[in-house]
Amino acid sequence: MLPMHTSSEEPDVPVAVLPIGSHEQHGPFLPLATDTVIACTVAREIAKAHPVRTLPPVTISCSHEHAAWPGTVSISAATLHAVVRDVAESLRRSGVPKLVLVNGHGGNYVLGNVVQEAHGDMALFPGPDEWAEARTAAGVETSNDADMHAGELETSILLHAHPELVRDGYETADHLAGDRRHLLTAGMAPYTASGVIGRPSLADAGKGRDALRSLVAAFGDCLAALQQQGRGAGQARDEREHPVHDGDGEALR
Repeated sequence: MLPMHTSSEEPDVPVAVLPIGSHEQHGPFLPLATDTVIACTVAREIAKAHPVRTLPPVTISCSHEHAAWPGTVSISAATLHAVVRDVAESLRRSGVPKLVLVNGHGGNYVLGNVVQEAHGDMALFPGPDEWAEARTAAGVETSNDADMHAGELETSILLHAHPELVRDGYETADHLAGDRRHLLTAGMAPYTASGVIGRPSLADAGKGRDALRSLVAAFGDCLAALQQQGRGAGQARDEREHPVHDGDGEALR
């Protein structure tokens, strides 16, 4: 999951991808690092097909709703916000103005605000539409709402990309909880004893393979939209706020 290339092997491209996962329970059959593994897997496949730099993952994020289960660790939304902004600033200073957040955990709501504030210099991927397209392409039977956690899609991706990480028991672990209106207040525990919400029994490696293929194809549109923002709104703001002047006091552009 960690990029192992040297500095001299770093591709000279203007876009980097940052996988963001979590460290949280995924039932008794998937590892705590499931979201990180999936984010890294998506980023790895993207990098094979598109001109991007790959970064090491953020492995702990906003998993507060899973705190009732052993092993779950979280950081605050403010901390995650700060980490992402610091990474983006470091990249910008080294000549990489664009950053894509490849998010593997649905509870990282703050990432949408980070991207909004970047004014065209960041993107969040996959979004709801890309996940919906991936589900359709893979023939996933459960809906996004029903297949919330450790269900058909997540298990399928791991069965394809990292089958050694999937423990026995997913075939009989189905649990559905359609009405979760108080989840942000009460957490996951009132809705599932096992930590699973979904139908992992329907998972298979072929669905995981096809879902990843769909995401890689969809990333092309994300990359195009990001690059259409030109040299970056962040740079334009910096020039407005801190213009460079010539010897006669005229601002240079």
